[in-house]
Amino acid sequence: MKLVLATRNQGKVKELTNMLCGSRDRSCTYPIEVISLENYPDAPEVIEDGKTYMENAVKKASIIAEYTSHLTLADDAGLEVDALSGAPGINSKRWAGEDATDETRIAKLLQALEGAPNRQARFIAAIAVVHPNSEPKVVLGVCEGHIRQNPLGASGFGYDPVFVPNGYDQTFAELGEKIKNRISHRAKALEQAIALL
Repeated sequence: MKLVLATRNQGKVKELTNMLCGSRDRSCTYPIEVISLENYPDAPEVIEDGKTYMENAVKKASIIAEYTSHLTLADDAGLEVDALSGAPGINSKRWAGEDATDETRIAKLLQALEGAPNRQARFIAAIAVVHPNSEPKVVLGVCEGHIRQNPLGASGFGYDPVFVPNGYDQTFAELGEKIKNRISHRAKALEQAIALL
């Protein structure tokens, strides 16, 4: 059985594939073949205009499942910072502009938090699983932590270099894939999603 990951973000493809398969070669212990939108260059671009992570994940999974005729998994995730009233939130990717780099997003976040005593934050991920012609199933995962003063680490993507999960002294980017893929918001959501598969 094929499972389509409804994303072109190669960092996310790598992370989800490693969590699903436990290896880099995509030879899963589950009876599925994991493929991404790399295999479907003409797949439609899905506009993420939902009001929640769950709405965006369901929309992406539903559209891509209909297009590919395969079981599809899509996620939507964001970083919510208490001192910023939950921003960047659902707009985490676009918060610093449509074409912003990870470095630009991090710089904007750190500037917005300058002088803020409360740096508590959380990553939230919604994962939707959709089989063509069936109702979507969606789950949510949360990872609590805080934002450091400056970025550290070279692993991961997005806001990983400034996010320190509770119970750790290092950022997601310092902890590396193995630990992150066990404790992250996406890992917690994916654990529930695997049961749906």
